[in-house]
Amino acid sequence: MAKIDQPALERMRIDKWLWAARFFKTRSLATAAINAGHIKLNGHTVKPARELRCTDTLDIAAGNTLWVVIVRGLNELRRPAPEAQQLYEETAESSARRAAEKEAHRLAPPPGSDLRGRPTKKARRQIRGFNEGF
Repeated sequence: MAKIDQPALERMRIDKWLWAARFFKTRSLATAAINAGHIKLNGHTVKPARELRCTDTLDIAAGNTLWVVIVRGLNELRRPAPEAQQLYEETAESSARRAAEKEAHRLAPPPGSDLRGRPTKKARRQIRGFNEGF
């Protein structure tokens, strides 16, 4: 059986591209982020069904991270991370800002970021004693 070559995509839904480029784990999460206004296409808020083309610029706010990327390719399938990274190019300003934020977070982590899991019995007693004082 011969393999059929699919024509290169010219346009694609923005929620599907965000999922394929691995910015979001599911299309539902991508759609929710778009509806919440966390995704901007060429500086404008859009709807999930908006079509995306190569050379479009996306502002993506995923969690505390802000990405500014230029779309370089379209793929309907979710591929491994190295292949997904070929679908976009991050701008130099965005990359520098993310590196600076990462360094600042490393030097001065937010309070409580070192705490893992549930408090110990001793810690619970201290918390209870502190709260009862007020």
